[in-house]
Amino acid sequence: MATAMLERLPTRASQQPAGTYSPDILQLAQSLLRSLADIDFGYQKDRETILTSEVNEPFKQRAIATLEKRHQERRAPYLRELDKLERRIQRTLA
Repeated sequence: MATAMLERLPTRASQQPAGTYSPDILQLAQSLLRSLADIDFGYQKDRETILTSEVNEPFKQRAIATLEKRHQERRAPYLRELDKLERRIQRTLA
């Protein structure tokens, strides 16, 4: 996944001038953010489907709770990768 991409990115010791970072970092960040947006869009769509369904309210609440849990689980690896990327950028620019 994105971890492999992050590990292959050039380090500060490479050809990058001090105070800049590789364009690959921007591509990785955009990819991670795009994935998060897709996950969030799917979650909102599914949530709206549940809320507008004809099933009883207790069932809706259980379904939304399950959906929320799944949503957080799906987002977690991407958020971890973004955090790693942010720390790498900070080290590169320091």
